[in-house]
Amino acid sequence: MNILGISAFYHDSAACLVQDGRIVAAAQEERFTRKKHDHRFPQRAIDYCLEAGGIRAAQLDHVAFYDKPLLKFERLLETYLAFAPAGFRSFLQAMPLWVRQKLHLPREMDRGLKHGYQGRYVFTEHHESHAASAFFPSPFDEAAILTLDGVGEWATASYGMGRGNRIDITHEMHFPHSLGLLYTAFTYYCGFRANSGEYKLMGLAPYGEPSYKDLILEKIVDLKPDGSIRMDMAYFNYCQGLTMTSQKFHDLFGAPPRKPEARLTQREMDIAASIQAVTEEVMLRAARHVHTETGMKNLVLAGGVALNCVGNGRILREGPFENIWIQPAAGDAGGALGAALFVWHQLLDNSRKTKSIDAQSGSLLGPSFELDETRRMLDQIGAKYHYFENEDVIVDRIAEAIENQKVVGHMAGRMEFGPRALGCRSIIGDARSTEMQSVMNLKIKFRESFRPFAPCVLRDQVDEYFEMRPEEDSPYMLLVAPVREEKRVPLNGQAPAGLDKLKQIRSVVPAITHVDHSARVQTVDPERHPRMHRIMHCFRERTGSPVIINTSFNVRGEPIVCTPEDAYRCFMGTNMDVLVIDNFLLFKEEQPNARQHEIDEYLAQFELD
Repeated sequence: MNILGISAFYHDSAACLVQDGRIVAAAQEERFTRKKHDHRFPQRAIDYCLEAGGIRAAQLDHVAFYDKPLLKFERLLETYLAFAPAGFRSFLQAMPLWVRQKLHLPREMDRGLKHGYQGRYVFTEHHESHAASAFFPSPFDEAAILTLDGVGEWATASYGMGRGNRIDITHEMHFPHSLGLLYTAFTYYCGFRANSGEYKLMGLAPYGEPSYKDLILEKIVDLKPDGSIRMDMAYFNYCQGLTMTSQKFHDLFGAPPRKPEARLTQREMDIAASIQAVTEEVMLRAARHVHTETGMKNLVLAGGVALNCVGNGRILREGPFENIWIQPAAGDAGGALGAALFVWHQLLDNSRKTKSIDAQSGSLLGPSFELDETRRMLDQIGAKYHYFENEDVIVDRIAEAIENQKVVGHMAGRMEFGPRALGCRSIIGDARSTEMQSVMNLKIKFRESFRPFAPCVLRDQVDEYFEMRPEEDSPYMLLVAPVREEKRVPLNGQAPAGLDKLKQIRSVVPAITHVDHSARVQTVDPERHPRMHRIMHCFRERTGSPVIINTSFNVRGEPIVCTPEDAYRCFMGTNMDVLVIDNFLLFKEEQPNARQHEIDEYLAQFELD
């Protein structure tokens, strides 16, 4: 049986194909269109999923959409009416897309499936899709479910339980009160782009002090013991306007929103630290309440807020659950996967067998490319490359390049589903380097110098470097943990403040140690990510270190690369040293010269937020 799940028209459109209960393919539309966070109908993602499954649209048994558009439209109309006439400009901007597409989803899906699908469409609720994406692929027979995001139809958070092949959502928090929208409002206020700059705010937080936390909890947010919140909407503008915050918000913090690209001050750092502290407190209280209500030992998480890996790490370390599992595509893209699995298990009542690791296949669900296809592309553009038939040889060459302080763009096998690169579309380097963070940020990624990089660590040594349990699983880079005390380097003299913290070496793996001694950990095991495991095992044999840097293979403003063409273009448009495409190895010094105007032309394709 073939089930297609679709998410579209809000943020990160995506498609997923489930065949007889197995997740066969999933991808975000942005990877194909090269438009970051592409929200349009995921035509190319759907085409890819059908091709990967070896089927045509006519062979689909069910097609599921990840939310209920009419219920969402009801919420929008009620909100506009409640604030009228204040929201008229926002209303005029939103309505054309609704009238053209969102209210006619069956027609849009018919068109996208080239009128080949003759069945009915299933519309799951937004938080049902999130909950299904969290529980059904998880390794647990039963678990508590917690979803936290901006807003779906009316719900902004929910919890319940999953057992066997069923989920039961029992409680919801409703719009306009939303932890996701609260965090996005502060993201906007600190000068980052709403719905895409939240990672930046989280990365900025450790440079500041949470000096505004009490003010936020006193004036803006009423935080209840169960983790639910009520927000004073006088401080916000997202219900009725085109901005996230109001003049009252700006008066409270003493200034208008920071302009994008303006100099970051200690004030923004302290505000980031404060809202991050509030967010973590909300997440912890919610997790404790859900544990009390359900009595479960396992917790699964999804929704955009579940990408706040600092909060996730605190739930694991300080919360009452023994184990947690987070959907790798926790945001709206994962809703496509959840909708498809909801149909298979919940609506069709098919049984579910758990696996010891999970059913997400390492989240390697995107396209891969044939050897001849890659060779033909490289030959056509005149690239200079080395091809290695023997896998062990190229793995050793990659490990050697990392050991020699080279920055390596690594593309191999299937592309990752979700916002994190997990080794198959990654830029990798030596975590022991004292200069690698600034080199990668400024010369490779072309992004802010304060942004931290994540480590990959061999799972069997994770507890030697990080404050985690032996062989603790974190395969999807969604948990932050402190670097172990014995791996830290004592600070000399007075501790620096603000961005000057960057200059301090803080551990024996300084390139991945954030200024608060934390790291966003990805554990690597041979089951989920075998190629990366072989590279890292070889690197450990060469250097004794089981830790490397892993960041997404893209530049600022660009989606993660998908094709060999994307990878080569990014390689030539940056100061990357080495490119690997499966078993092809390319050195920058051997390529036709990449002149500065070519780099500028490459970067001009992307809107650098």
